[in-house]
Amino acid sequence: VRLDEGVNQAWAQVQNQYQRRLDLIPNLVETVKGYATHESQVFTEVAEARASVGKLTVTPEILNDPQTFQRFQQAQASLTGALSRLLAVAENYPQLKANENFLQLQSQLEGTENRIAVERRRFNEVVQDYNVRVRTFPSNMFAGMLGFSQKAYFQAEPGAEKVPKVKF
Repeated sequence: VRLDEGVNQAWAQVQNQYQRRLDLIPNLVETVKGYATHESQVFTEVAEARASVGKLTVTPEILNDPQTFQRFQQAQASLTGALSRLLAVAENYPQLKANENFLQLQSQLEGTENRIAVERRRFNEVVQDYNVRVRTFPSNMFAGMLGFSQKAYFQAEPGAEKVPKVKF
């Protein structure tokens, strides 16, 4: 009975790690996607604003043309706004961290998969101990009378040898 419960507990740990992966990975991926989008949006805005400022040639005559002067002011205001957003991000995050987030995601994926592998191995070890006891004389006689039979080892699903894809 103790060994049978050990098998059940070991399998519960495998399921626990599967649940951890199910809960953790999608949330990490979405967090990284959101942050990377935010960073890329800030850089895109700065680049576009800078390009619009660069398109305007600043000459003394610009002061005599109200429409050109207004376009120049709008371009400068746009660049100022984009730069202030970039500075706000930089103040809050001295190093823009999308790269760090991707590295952390990679580390979490690896760690999660390692935890699952460890729990599967432990499960198979516990099943082996149980099965040896159920099949070895004289305990096999008692096990048979009491309805204890061999347990199945963890087997990977077909196609499990393929690397999972993480999409952004």
